[in-house]
Amino acid sequence: MGSATTHALATTTAQLSAAKVGDLSVARELFSAARQIADSAQLSGALSAWGAPAEARAQVARTVFAGYGAVSVQLLTSAVAERWSSTEDLISGIEELAIRAAAIGAPSTDVEGQLFEVARLVAANPELELALGSRLGDAAAKGVLIEKLLVGRADEATVLITSQLVQQPRERRVRSLLHRALQLVADQRGKKVATVRVASGLDAAQQDRLAAALSARYDADVTVNVVVDPQVLGGMRVEIGDDVIDGTVSSRINDLRQRLAG
Repeated sequence: MGSATTHALATTTAQLSAAKVGDLSVARELFSAARQIADSAQLSGALSAWGAPAEARAQVARTVFAGYGAVSVQLLTSAVAERWSSTEDLISGIEELAIRAAAIGAPSTDVEGQLFEVARLVAANPELELALGSRLGDAAAKGVLIEKLLVGRADEATVLITSQLVQQPRERRVRSLLHRALQLVADQRGKKVATVRVASGLDAAQQDRLAAALSARYDADVTVNVVVDPQVLGGMRVEIGDDVIDGTVSSRINDLRQRLAG
């Protein structure tokens, strides 16, 4: 990620946090805008013409997205007025705003936990992942497939995020998109997410103790997602952000093998 994009993301995220987002309408419009820009070389070129004045780019956005709500239009004009490292970064930045807006618009929904479960569902079904990730599949059909698949399993915000992401993967793996969305939702809510790999499941009390310990260590509310992985053998592996705490038996065995081999 270039420095221009880093600055643009920080600015637009701050503007979103200050905006009045009361439901999922802003998220829907931002997702729609990201898709329109990605699908139109002419529009994406006009909005990412860094040699043009920022106000000129903003005016293009006001004109194209005039039918959107005031909050969405303001966020889009502000986003295109920023300088991004690439056109792809601009599109991804608007998509990120949409995910964050969904998190704000559904404050009582466990979007992080539901996205984690959707990612596990996709990972457990290679044919489903292939169908959702294929460049040849119809985008709208993928969205409908996700909506049908998640009926009764996930709330509206989670269905919105998932269905929109699979319709515009842009060479990205579905599982990666879902995990990125999960992290963005958690970050918007001031949380961190830990993926814990163990040989056998943890009960509620164990999960609560682990969450409390990690929250104290990272000085933030930590949500724990547990993955049962027989290859772990014993102990646990905790992944939180860029940090990995590997206390598994399998890792110790591998370390011992490397030492003996040396």
